[in-house]
Amino acid sequence: MEAVENVAVVADTAASAPKNDIWGLLIYLLVVFGIIYLFMVRPQRKRMAEYKKMLDAIKVGNRVMAAGIYGTVKKVGEKTLEIEIAKGVVVEVNKNAVATVE
Repeated sequence: MEAVENVAVVADTAASAPKNDIWGLLIYLLVVFGIIYLFMVRPQRKRMAEYKKMLDAIKVGNRVMAAGIYGTVKKVGEKTLEIEIAKGVVVEVNKNAVATVE
């Protein structure tokens, strides 16, 4: 008989505990997502904005590195660049392949 009474007491205690815990969990999740935003999402957005600004500033005559190959920009298109990598050798690359502009 004591075992039945002990089970009832444990069940009552367990049923009342999670009601107050939902707010703690919600606050914990908000803090975790806030930290992720501050340390991962926000810096990545800033880097992407700087990269886009760099791509938009490319003009004829700039020396660039695209896909590991250095060359001089000969023509700028909307999505592509024509780069001279050697005298008389011009290749067309996607703007997103550009890693650096000198």
